[in-house]
Amino acid sequence: MFAIVETNGAQYKVTTGTILELNRIDAKDGKTVNFDKVLLISDATATKIGTPYVKGAYAIAKIVSHQKGDKVRTFKMRSKDRYRRNKGHRQQLTTIEITDIKASGSEKLEPAKTQTSAKESAPKTPKKASAKPPEKKTAK
Repeated sequence: MFAIVETNGAQYKVTTGTILELNRIDAKDGKTVNFDKVLLISDATATKIGTPYVKGAYAIAKIVSHQKGDKVRTFKMRSKDRYRRNKGHRQQLTTIEITDIKASGSEKLEPAKTQTSAKESAPKTPKKASAKPPEKKTAK
């Protein structure tokens, strides 16, 4: 079973046992976190796509550690102007491990039903005849 999970503005494909490095999550090491923004969930028999999220589905993750990413250096220079700027940045990261994926609470996914066209599924209502045609405006 796998799922597509959204967190911190990014989307990740996760399965049980997946280890991910994300932007910093405010929780202590060893704690569990639930990701409830599940965009898609699939197992061997069925796939469920959310609009935008799958209702009731979530992924459970354990926080493994917090660390800093690699240092990124930016350097700006304008020749002949004595202008130089040197900046560095290290992104705060969290490593997590996906322990479980739940679909709609703890239900199993149901196989997809055959889809009917919009015309077949819409209820049939008779058209009402208008009593009076709309009036036309004339320019004077």
